[in-house]
Amino acid sequence: MATEDKNRATAAAILPLVGGAANVSSIAHCMTRLRLGLHDRSLVQDEALKAVPAVMGVVDDDTYQIVLGPGTVARVTPEFEKLVEEGRASAPEPSPAPSPDSAPLTAEELAAQGAEMKAARKAKNATPFKLFLRKIANIFVPLIPALIGCGIIAGLNGLLVNLEWLPSVTPALAAMASGFMALIAVFVGYNTAKEFGGTPILGGAVAAIIVFPGVANIEAFGQKLSPGQGGVLGALGAAVLAVYVEKWCRRWVPEALDVLVTPTLTVLISGLVTIFGLMYVAGEVSTAIGTFADWLLSNGGAGAGLVLGGFFLPLVMLGLHQALIPIHTTLIEQQGYTVLLPILAMAGAGQVGAAIAVYFRLPRNESIRKTIKSALPAGFLGVGEPLIYGVSLPLGRPFITACVGGAFGGAFVGFFNQLGDAVGSTAIGPSGWALFPLLDGNHGLGATIAIYAGGLVVGYLAGFVATYFFGFSKDLLTEFNVSQEPSASPAATPSPATATTAASGPDALAKEPAGV
Repeated sequence: MATEDKNRATAAAILPLVGGAANVSSIAHCMTRLRLGLHDRSLVQDEALKAVPAVMGVVDDDTYQIVLGPGTVARVTPEFEKLVEEGRASAPEPSPAPSPDSAPLTAEELAAQGAEMKAARKAKNATPFKLFLRKIANIFVPLIPALIGCGIIAGLNGLLVNLEWLPSVTPALAAMASGFMALIAVFVGYNTAKEFGGTPILGGAVAAIIVFPGVANIEAFGQKLSPGQGGVLGALGAAVLAVYVEKWCRRWVPEALDVLVTPTLTVLISGLVTIFGLMYVAGEVSTAIGTFADWLLSNGGAGAGLVLGGFFLPLVMLGLHQALIPIHTTLIEQQGYTVLLPILAMAGAGQVGAAIAVYFRLPRNESIRKTIKSALPAGFLGVGEPLIYGVSLPLGRPFITACVGGAFGGAFVGFFNQLGDAVGSTAIGPSGWALFPLLDGNHGLGATIAIYAGGLVVGYLAGFVATYFFGFSKDLLTEFNVSQEPSASPAATPSPATATTAASGPDALAKEPAGV
C-alpha cells in the first residue's frame, strides 16, 4: 500500500506541473519515460518538474517525456491516468469562445496561440525519414517487455539445461521462452497496422500467414516456403500493404457492403502478395542482415566495434538509432540473440566513466557532483538520460570523451567477436549491468559474461581517462570548478546545445532499445 501511495504522490506532483488534467491530450509510457501529449507546452514548469524526487529528467520531443526510470514509470503511469480522468470529470464546463468582435486576446490566449504555432513549425520541420523511424520504433517498443521476460527465461532455461538440473521443468521453460518469438510476427503486424492507420486485427491476421505451419505446402519462386520465412520484416511489410489495401477499399466499396467486402479483400489481396512475394523477399533480406552482421564482426570486429560504440550516442541524438530496432529483432529471431546490442551498450559505459571523471575534475562544484552521485546508479543500470542531459551535454567536451570511452569498449567486445567469441543479447531494451541476465553467445555463458564485463570496464576506464585529461579546457574549468547553487548547474540550466538536442528526440536512450 505504501508503494501505491508513493506512485500516486509522484503522479500528483507531476500533474499540476504539466498544466493540469485539461492540458493533457494523451498519455503513454515506454521503458523509462512517461510520454504526454500536451495542448499548451508553455504551461509546463520544466525546472519544477526536474525538482520532483522521482523525476530523472525531461525531454521535449514530439511528445513531452518525463524520465522516471524502469519499473517506476510502469507504476506511476496508471496513477497519473486516474488523476487525469478525475481532473477532467471534476473540471467546469468551458466558457464559450469570444467572438471576433470581442475584447482583445489575453496574455494567456496569446501564449496558447504561440504554443500552437510552435507545434505547427515543429511538425513542419520534422523530416519524413525521422517520422518513419518513429513509426518503426512505435511498432517494436511495446514488444520490449515480452522480449525481456522471454529472454531472461530463455537464459535461465539454458543454464539449467547445461547443468542438467530440473529436466522435468526445462521443457516448460523452453515453451514459455519460445512461444512469444514463434508468434512475434503477429504482434508486429498488429502494431504496424495500428501505427499506419489501419485496422490492427487485420494487420495481425495478414502477418499470421507468415508463421502458419501450412505455408510449408506452398511453393514460391521455385522453392517451398517455410513457416516464419521473412520474420518480422515480412510481417511489417505485409501489414503496411494491408493498411493501404484497406484504405483503398474504404474509398471504393459501398458502405452497405463495407463490413463484408473490405476485410475480405484486405486479407485476400495482402495475403496473396505476402505468400507469393513478400515472404521470399523478406526472407532473403533477413538472411542478408544476419550474414552481414556475422561478416562485419568476424572480419572487422575491433574496428566495427570502435565505430559502433563511438558513434552510437550521436546516432541516438539524431534519432537515427531507431533504424536498428528491426535489425536487432531480426537477429534475435534468426540466431537467438543480437550481437550488436552489447557493443552499442558500451556507449553507456563511456558515459559513466566520463561522469566519474567530471566528478573528480570539479571538486568545488557541489551542484554538478550532487547530480552525478544521484544519477550514477541509474547510469550503471543503463539509464543514461540523467548523466547526458545533466552533465556531459551541457559541458560539451565530456560528451565527446564519453563517446571515446564507448568506442574503446565497443572495440574490446568487437575484437572478441572477431576471434570467434560471439557476445549477444536475447532481448533489446536494457544495457549496462541490466543486460547481464540477457547475455548469450556461442562459447558458454561464463565466457560471454566475462567478455561483456571486460568491455564495460574498458568503457568506464577509457571514458574516465579521456574526460579527465582531455574533457576540460582551462576556460571550462575556470567557469565550472566553483561553488554553485543548484539552480546554476547545467542540470538545472541547460545550455542551448542541450535544449537543441533534447528537441531532436533522443528517445532510445532507454525507450528505445539498445539504450545507454
